[in-house]
Amino acid sequence: FPQNVGQIPLFYNHKNTGRPLEEEWFKKFRSNYLDVTNEPLYPFGYGLSYSSFEYGDIALSSTELNGEATLSVTVPVTNTSETDGKEVVQLYIKDMVGSTTRPVKELKAFKKPLIKAGETKNIEFEITTEDIKFYTYSDLDHQKIVYTWEPGEFEIMVGGNSRDLKRAQINWLK
Repeated sequence: FPQNVGQIPLFYNHKNTGRPLEEEWFKKFRSNYLDVTNEPLYPFGYGLSYSSFEYGDIALSSTELNGEATLSVTVPVTNTSETDGKEVVQLYIKDMVGSTTRPVKELKAFKKPLIKAGETKNIEFEITTEDIKFYTYSDLDHQKIVYTWEPGEFEIMVGGNSRDLKRAQINWLK
């Protein structure tokens, strides 16, 4: 949800500009607005609840995978309130380098577990090469488009919305 109509269109899975703003509010020759921050008022996946949740660090089954392997991603989520609640735990993936421009993050999975007051649950996701596929050209002449995956570095992100995320890096080889 944008802060200002001047931010429209605004979406979580935009392409990288190559001139990120980094930490400052305004800086010359960077991708920013003059009168408002780049961040939305409410990020994608944001929601309110009577419960509050805290995310622990991501645990990966491996940081280096080969071929058609499966990656297990586990994150502990704690209900820090006195009220039982459901949390939408969201998994995003960023392809660090691709043959075509890739989004800064893509929602790949989510779960909505009931977590009792004071309880910690380990939420687990399984990632395969199907989750990192995208459409690209099969050759340099741009004659044929294929749905495939490319080896390389990926960033795995888990959180309650597209802004407040825990992060981990993996390397996926052919």
